[in-house]
Amino acid sequence: MNIRQTLFAAIGASLLMILPAAAQVAGNGMRRFPRYNPATEMTVTGTVEDVQQRTRGGGRGGIHLTVKTKDGMLDVHLGPSRFLAEKQFSVAKGDVLEVTGSKVPYEGGEALVAREVKKGGETLTLRDASGIPLWSRGRRP
Repeated sequence: MNIRQTLFAAIGASLLMILPAAAQVAGNGMRRFPRYNPATEMTVTGTVEDVQQRTRGGGRGGIHLTVKTKDGMLDVHLGPSRFLAEKQFSVAKGDVLEVTGSKVPYEGGEALVAREVKKGGETLTLRDASGIPLWSRGRRP
């Protein structure tokens, strides 16, 4: 083998190792979030222990909650903060919520991707029955 063939072989081998990891990353450098799965849909009731706004590429931010349920702590992903603001729906520590969503694997654990959130007499629908976000105009993220 000459040097050129060796170099191409090394680059090819490197690509074979990198591509599977790159496939899990979105175009903006962030990990893709698992898709909503209606088959894993469940409803939980609990108290909000923590509210976080996480920022992604392009300045987009999402609201993530830690909710204490009868079965323990649960990571709940609501959606973009701008969508919640447009709907005039806010969540704070101590709020009691009923959340319907899809339980999905996420970062070595599990998270609940919310479809609907009820707080007192208010209901916020975030996704349609198949899990498509209402802020996406019918497109999957």
